[in-house]
Amino acid sequence: MVIVTICCRHCGSEDRIQNGHASNGKQKYYCKSCKRQNRENPAPNGYTEERKEEIIRSYQERSSLRGLTRTFGVARNTASHWLKKRQQNCHL
Repeated sequence: MVIVTICCRHCGSEDRIQNGHASNGKQKYYCKSCKRQNRENPAPNGYTEERKEEIIRSYQERSSLRGLTRTFGVARNTASHWLKKRQQNCHL
C-alpha cells in the first residue's frame, strides 16, 4: 500500500483537510496552517506568455478590444489589464 502525502502549495505544510469538491470535480483542500484553500493538481494560468504577446501585438496593429474578444476569446478587461501593465513597464 502506498500513502501519498499532499503538501500545501503555499506554505508546504502537511496539515491539510479535504474541503469539498470544485465545480470541475477536483478535490478541494484547506490548509490549517496558512488558512488557504486550493485544489488538487491545479491547472496552470490560462494564457502563455507567447499568447499574451500575440494578443498585444494584434491590438497594436489597430485591432479593437472588442475585436480581440471575438478573435482570441480573451475578455476585454483581461486584455486591458495586460496593456496597462505593458505601458507601466515601458515607462520605467
